[in-house]
Amino acid sequence: MRSRIAVLAVLLAVSMAFAGLSGCSRPSRQQLTLAGSTAFQPFAEKLAEHYLELNPQVQINVQGGGSAVGIQSAISGAAEIGMADLVEIPAEAKSLDAVVVARDGIAIIVHPSNPVASLTSDQERAIFSGRIANWKEVGGQDSPIRVISREEGSGTRRSFDKLVLKGDKLAAGALFQNSNGTCREAVASDPNAIGYVSIGLVNDKVKALSYDGVHPTNEDVKKGLYPLARPVYFLTKGEQSTLTRAFVEYVLSPDAQKMLEKEGLIAAR
Repeated sequence: MRSRIAVLAVLLAVSMAFAGLSGCSRPSRQQLTLAGSTAFQPFAEKLAEHYLELNPQVQINVQGGGSAVGIQSAISGAAEIGMADLVEIPAEAKSLDAVVVARDGIAIIVHPSNPVASLTSDQERAIFSGRIANWKEVGGQDSPIRVISREEGSGTRRSFDKLVLKGDKLAAGALFQNSNGTCREAVASDPNAIGYVSIGLVNDKVKALSYDGVHPTNEDVKKGLYPLARPVYFLTKGEQSTLTRAFVEYVLSPDAQKMLEKEGLIAAR
């Protein structure tokens, strides 16, 4: 009986060894995580989808959270790539390697029924800081202005503060949204609202205003005529893995850059 048990034990050990070898020989699926900018998130998802068609053996996870989350995720290692859309890299991210993968203009938007079509930089600064609180002060109807803004931690918000507010504080009664998409929807549903989104997200639900006489278009951003624009960064920490390096190179490739331009961004190169 003991000898039979011993034989069974040996057979079990051998089968487990073979199973282990079989498992080791099975290639593991490579994974890559991107996190951060909600403005760039939908574009990153499209890039990841196309990359997976070319490389089905990998898995790419794209998460939002805002540029501040992208920076912290890259620093902590929670994501291999942090995504941030900022006019300049903040001090806390100086330890990271940064590469510009696209550029993105910011459009000031209002409801399509709003008769105001253009504002000066001083007027927009006064509106978003709360010093101008009625549309009649800028040629519109006698109605209160409702300011819609992105939340703290948003790269779009940080860039907007630097480019438009220039040190002023946002209006005390501003309503906050957690993405460019929800900001657009909030403006689209309120005739008295004003907000800001990426140029590529402007549609017929909202109206983009001219800024100092220049209408927000990617062409005018490229020419340097429209000033409200910022780079989109991929942020990495330390030596990149083979998959990370390959994906960054893919995003900078001519085909991927053309895809980004087609979707409404400005190519990095």
